[in-house]
Amino acid sequence: MATYCISDIHGDYAKYNKMLNLISFGSDDTLYVIGDVVDRGSNSMAILKHMMKYPNIIPLIGNHEYMALQCLNILSQEITVESVDGMTDDILQGLSEWIGVGGQPTIDGFQRLSKEEQQDILDYLGEFELYEEVECGDKMYVLVHAGLQNFNPERTLWDYDLSEMIFTSPDYSEVYYPDKYLVTGHLPTWAISGNDNPEKIYRKYNHIAIDCGCGYGGKLATICLDDGKEYYV
Repeated sequence: MATYCISDIHGDYAKYNKMLNLISFGSDDTLYVIGDVVDRGSNSMAILKHMMKYPNIIPLIGNHEYMALQCLNILSQEITVESVDGMTDDILQGLSEWIGVGGQPTIDGFQRLSKEEQQDILDYLGEFELYEEVECGDKMYVLVHAGLQNFNPERTLWDYDLSEMIFTSPDYSEVYYPDKYLVTGHLPTWAISGNDNPEKIYRKYNHIAIDCGCGYGGKLATICLDDGKEYYV
């Protein structure tokens, strides 16, 4: 029985599947997927369909799921005069921005699904959690995709809105919680200022950053919260 965290798989089903085998993921384990399952890679739908089967895989929303959910809801609608007329400049801009950050492979995979499968995917994406607090042994962890924008130690987690948790990375040089570890993805570890080991999970100042750049051809990383062991594909 173990608790794991993974993030920023970005449509790479091969690495995702290898990682599950590497950690020997079983029915007694828990895997938190802290955002950005989709986009860039070509197999986002395969990953989502696999995750949906397992109640012990707990997904948190990332900025790419947020963008995908908004756009796929529109693209799944029947094309009519009314639906075309409803395509506002804001909608078209949002779709363009999503495609610009890697949304096209997700659109292609989604459109190959049946209507029933498409609705299942939309329903599942709509169930993603915003954050989780996890206790493992004598340690407490706060799991969130990007960070806690406008951080204040006096704020409770439910005081942060969605945009504050999925778009902006934390200040990795500052301790946010002296008694908790903040586990994040979103920003590849090679982009963290002062990181001496850019291909590995970043662990400093009670931060654990686990996006090792899978979406850019880098490694897919996972950490076991029980013992701190790191895994890489």
